[in-house]
Amino acid sequence: AAPQGPPIYVDLAYLPGSWSARTVDEEFFRRIRSLCYVVSGDDHLKEGVLRPLLDALLVGKHQWGVDIQVTLIPTFDSLVMHEWYQETHERQQELGITVLGSNSTVAMQDETFPACKVEF
Repeated sequence: AAPQGPPIYVDLAYLPGSWSARTVDEEFFRRIRSLCYVVSGDDHLKEGVLRPLLDALLVGKHQWGVDIQVTLIPTFDSLVMHEWYQETHERQQELGITVLGSNSTVAMQDETFPACKVEF
């Protein structure tokens, strides 16, 4: 268990991928308060823990008690993410959570991949 203390405020936080994603729970989001959370790690392990991670964001953000807009930035397309977005959209709006989707692509050398631009 993490020691109790005041929350930590950051502009951008990357959520861990693979097996480490299991460590992200309600307490994580209660303590690590970010303007933007990046959900990366397009792998089969992430799909299994993605829904609990996203639900933990809603519960953790609810506990903040302050009105801070949060942007969630997924770096991969996921059926789990789409379902969560649709099922919890009203709750996201109540909590000031925006999910940033992008159909933009970036071409580098011989490769193209989805991308989005984040400005502070």
